This record gives sequence, structure tokens and C-alpha cells, in this order.
Amino acid sequence: MRKQSVLFLVIVFLVISCKEKDTTQEKSKPNFIFLFADDYTYSAIHALGNSEIITPNLDRLVAEGTTFTHAYNMGAWNGAVCVASRSMMISGRSVWDAQKSYEGWKKDQDLEHTWGNYMKTAGYETYMGGKWHVTAKTQNVFDHVKNEKPGMPGDQWDHATMVNTFKSLPENVDPASVMPLGYNRPKNLNDTLWNPADPKHGGYWEGGTHWSELLKQDAVEFLEVAKEQEKPVFMYLAFNAPHDPRQAPQEFLDQYPLENITLPKSWQELHPDRAGMDNDYQLRDEALAPFPRTEYATKKHIQEYYALITHLDQQIGQIWKKVEESLDPNNTFIVFTADHGLAIGKHGLIGKQSLYDHSIRAPFIVYGPGVPKGKRVSTDIYIQDAMATALAIAGVEDTNQVFFNSVLPLAKGEKTTSNYPAIYGSYVNSQRMIRKDGFKLLVYPKLNKLLLFNMEADPEEMENLALEAAHQPKIDLLFKELQQLQKELGDTLDLTETYTTFKSNLAK
Repeated sequence: MRKQSVLFLVIVFLVISCKEKDTTQEKSKPNFIFLFADDYTYSAIHALGNSEIITPNLDRLVAEGTTFTHAYNMGAWNGAVCVASRSMMISGRSVWDAQKSYEGWKKDQDLEHTWGNYMKTAGYETYMGGKWHVTAKTQNVFDHVKNEKPGMPGDQWDHATMVNTFKSLPENVDPASVMPLGYNRPKNLNDTLWNPADPKHGGYWEGGTHWSELLKQDAVEFLEVAKEQEKPVFMYLAFNAPHDPRQAPQEFLDQYPLENITLPKSWQELHPDRAGMDNDYQLRDEALAPFPRTEYATKKHIQEYYALITHLDQQIGQIWKKVEESLDPNNTFIVFTADHGLAIGKHGLIGKQSLYDHSIRAPFIVYGPGVPKGKRVSTDIYIQDAMATALAIAGVEDTNQVFFNSVLPLAKGEKTTSNYPAIYGSYVNSQRMIRKDGFKLLVYPKLNKLLLFNMEADPEEMENLALEAAHQPKIDLLFKELQQLQKELGDTLDLTETYTTFKSNLAK
């Protein structure tokens, strides 16, 4: 009997010890705060070279963390590019596999292979606030969800509404005449019906509080409770800003006098290939400004874009302050990125439905223990590497379905070459891209057209080298590698005829 009692006490002691060990291990795992913007182009941070924009908190993040200067979104299967980008971010899968996940989530399938559930399994308390815009139900992915927001405010047009409206219009009706307030503007100096600082227009003020401020308030409230939690914290904080409608309080607009705003180097009235790119006036983003573009309208859109970013930056600063107060600053990672970039006047475009760097490239900053301060890494990555980075930090091992890779080895100098043989890009069936060794090849199947850019000598993508005989070997090599990437990624668009026709026209 005494032996049994001793054995029982030993077992109890071992069970308690194991539980204490597990709890200690959970507590020792770093917290992970993911700050996710929308439509935020890579060049819109003061510390990274934009002297016109005001971003003090993101500047501090750049100074205290490592910045990846070449982070890309892989593509999109429809005009709402953020849907594909966010589906990749949540699933960890490459673009065409993520599309399958997106469809499966409608039926509540495969939810265990989502970022939130991976982190739950690793022992994290998970929180989501702000823009969601994928079909997976948030309550099946995160422990806590607060004020989930759609892709667009309810009183604004989305891509489907725009396309369906234009399709049903009689031929003699100007599409601009049926657009809601906030589109096709400003036509001139006297076009002031839309005031981006006036809450009466709804949009970001739908519900009474600006959406960026609401996300901040919710995050601060959760962090106040989280400091008492035993589990490490994972927060997915997705701002709608600086996506349109680009509304910010007047004090932020006042920081950007129009005379201080310069036009982009690649500014033009109209992009000559826009129809073949599926990037014309029927796209909601492009319909925001008048056709052809004017210098005044472009500057107004940049002004409102910058104002909303500075307002966003203020909210990020307040969240960061609360993170430092509530969580162990020596055991907390922060990653800031966006779902893609935005043209905002470059190449005659306004939106993100192109494969130019301004539309597919976003900021990507990592801050946390062991991450070098003030470092900049030019190695090509995908923005969805943020998800894989979090899984590596959390110690998640079940990542067979995750295509993307942690950036920490690159940040710490443990690795110096890219995790990818090249960067692939896609937009519906009208655009394809490959970026490798400092060059970018763009392919427009509907136009049988190829463009080649030397990204180191011509970062604004203004000098097309594709027609020059000296660059044909480079085109041949990149096109072959693009086809190989298509095969590996499940991209079924056949580009052979485009390539053959381009070469044939070149020989004439």
C-alpha cells in the first residue's frame, strides 16, 4: 500500500512538473503583433526616402527594426487584389492554391490550416480586429474578434458593383455620370462637393468613429486585458487605411499643402496599354480620378493619400505605446506591411491592378528580440512571409502546406540569398511578371506584348528594353523561367502565343 502511495505521489509530481514546464514554455514564446495596412505602397515612409510624407512612428520602427525594401505581393485572381493577398496571408499558400482555400472557406473547409489556428495550436491567445475580406469566418480562426470590417464601407462601390453597373449602361450613357460622390474627381479647382474630412460622407466614419481610430481603441482595450494573460499574444490588426475613400481629419490634410506635393516621375495622362492590362475606367480604383489624368487631380489624390497615412501612423504609434506598457518589450515582435502597393498617379494609374513595383511592392518592417536595428535588406521576399515568420517564432512545425518562408534568417544575416529563385507576379489573365537578377519582365497576353525593365538602373520602370536586340537573350531566359514558375505554382495561363507573336513582330 505504501509503495502504491509513493508511486501515486511520484506520478502527481511528474504531471504537475510537466504542466508547469508547458506553461513556462508558453510564457516564454514571444508575442507577435501584426500591423497590416491596405493599399500602402513601398515608397510612402519618410525614413525610407520620401521627404514629403510624415510618418514618425513608422520612421521609429525603421530605426529600431529591420526593413525589407523589396517585398512583393504575388498576384490576384480578380480586381479586388486584397482578397487574394489576404487569402495568401491567412493560408500561407501561393496565389492559385490560396484561391482554392478561399473557395473552401465558404464551406468551412480547411480552417485548421489558417494563421490564427496555427498560432492557437502553438499556445497563443489570438485576436483579430479590422479589415478581413476573406471568406473564412473569423470566429473559426481567432479566439477574439472585434469590429471586423469589410473590404469597403457599405456606402461605397466595390469592384463587382462597378463592373455590373457599367455593363448594364446603354452605350450613350457616360459611366462617369452614374458614379457616386467621391469618384471621377476632382474635375477642377471648383469641384469641392467631396470633402475627405467631412464625416457626413460616411465611408471611414460609418458608425461614428473613424475606422483607423476604432481599430486602435479596440487593440488598446485588448492589450489592457492581455497583460494579465498567461499565454503569449498574437494580434492581427488590419487597417482599411490608406485604401479609399481616403478620409482623414482636417488637421492631417492641412499638413500637406498642394504646392508642396510633386508629381511622380512616371506620371502621364493615360497609360497606353491600360485596356489590354484590364486596367481601364471600368476598374473601380481607376474611376476615382478623371480620364485623362490631370496634374491637379493627381496631386489632390496624393494629398489625401498622405493625410490618411499620417493619421494611420498616429494610430500605430498609440498601439505600439500600449504594447510596450502591456507586454514584455524584450519578448515581443512587431511586423508592419501591407497587402500590396498603389499607383496613386504613377504611369497614369491610380490603383493596384498592375504589376509595376508601385502596385505590387509594399513596406515590410520587422522589430523584435535579436532583430538588427536600422538594418535594410534588399533581398526579394513576398509580403506573405510575415505569416511564415510568425509560425517560425511560435515554433509551429506543421507547415507543409505553407509556401512562404520566415525572413528572420535574412534579417539576422544567417542567410544572404533569397528564399525564392525569382519573384512571380500575376493579375487575372491579362498580366504576368517575373523579377530576377535586377530585371523585370512583364507579359501582356491580350496585347501580345512584352516589357523589360532594368530595375536597378530604372526603378521607376520608364524605359522599356524589350525591343532592343541586345536584351533578347535576357528576355528569352526570363520568359523560360516564368513558364517554369507558372508550372510550379499551378498557373494554367498559356503565354506561348504571346511570346511567339512578340518575337515575330520584332523580326519584321
